[in-house]
Amino acid sequence: MSRTEGEYSINTGVVRKFGTVDYVLFVLTLLISAGIGVFYAIWDRKRNTTQEFLLGGKKMNIFPVAMSLMVTFMSALTLLGNPAEIYNYNTMFWWLIVAFMVAMPGAAFIFIPFYYKLGVTSTFEYLEMRFNKPVRLLSSSLLILQTLLYMAFLLYAPSLALNAVTGINLWGSVVGMGFVVTFYTTLGGMKAVLWTDTFQAGVIYAGLLAVLIKGSMVQGGFGNAWDIANNRSRILFDDFSADPKTRHSVWSMVIGGFCFWVYLYGINQAQVQRCLSCPTVRKSQL
Repeated sequence: MSRTEGEYSINTGVVRKFGTVDYVLFVLTLLISAGIGVFYAIWDRKRNTTQEFLLGGKKMNIFPVAMSLMVTFMSALTLLGNPAEIYNYNTMFWWLIVAFMVAMPGAAFIFIPFYYKLGVTSTFEYLEMRFNKPVRLLSSSLLILQTLLYMAFLLYAPSLALNAVTGINLWGSVVGMGFVVTFYTTLGGMKAVLWTDTFQAGVIYAGLLAVLIKGSMVQGGFGNAWDIANNRSRILFDDFSADPKTRHSVWSMVIGGFCFWVYLYGINQAQVQRCLSCPTVRKSQL
C-alpha cells in the first residue's frame, strides 16, 4: 500500500466510526459549551439587566469578540463546503478573502461609529428612527425568517456528518445540538455566546491544523499536495472573465464578496450586536 493510501473511507469505501476517545472529546465539547452558559448565569445573577444580557454590559474584551465574529459564520457549511468547492472546481474562491480585506475598513470606520453614536442595541432600532415602526417590524421578521432557514442548514450539515460516523439518528443530532446552543445562550446571554465561540474557535483551529498536518503527511508533504492539485487544474487565481456564466471570476468574487462582507459585518444583527458589546468604538474597530 502506497503512502497516499490508508484506512480511509475514500480508499476502502467504508466510513470509519467514532472510537472511545472521539466520543469523550465530543461530549466534552458539548459539556464545556453548556457549562459556560451555566457559569455566566450564576456569575451575573445579580446583574440581570437587558444591557448585561444582550451586550455583556458593554464591557467585553477585544479577544472574545474577535473570535466570536470570526466563528459566527464559519460554520460546518464553511468547513465542509469551502474545501469541497475548491476540491471539485478551483481556487478562484480565494478572491473572497480580498473582498473581505476591502470591506472590513468600511464596516469598522463607517458602520460601527454610527451605531455607537446612536446608542442603539440593534440595527432595527435605527430603522425605526429613520423610518417608522412597521419598517422595523418588517425587517426584524425578515431576519428571523432568514435565520431560521440558515440555522436549518447549519444544524443539518454537522448532524449529517455526525450521523455518518456515529450512527446517531439525524433528527436526534439536530435537536440535541440545537438544545445545547439554545441552553447556553438563554442562560448566559452575550457573555456565554462570546466565550463559547472563543472556545469553539480553539477547537476549529486545532481540527484544521490536525487535518493540514495529517493530510500533508499522507500526501508526502504540502508541496506534493499542491502539485497534485495543480496537475488536476485546481490551482487558478487569474480568471478575469466577464462572462456571467463563469462560476467564479475575480470580478464576481471581489465585487459580490464585497457586498456580502459589508452586509455581514456592517448590517447583520448577529455581528453588529457582538461589536456593540465592546466598551468603546476603538476597541470595537480593533
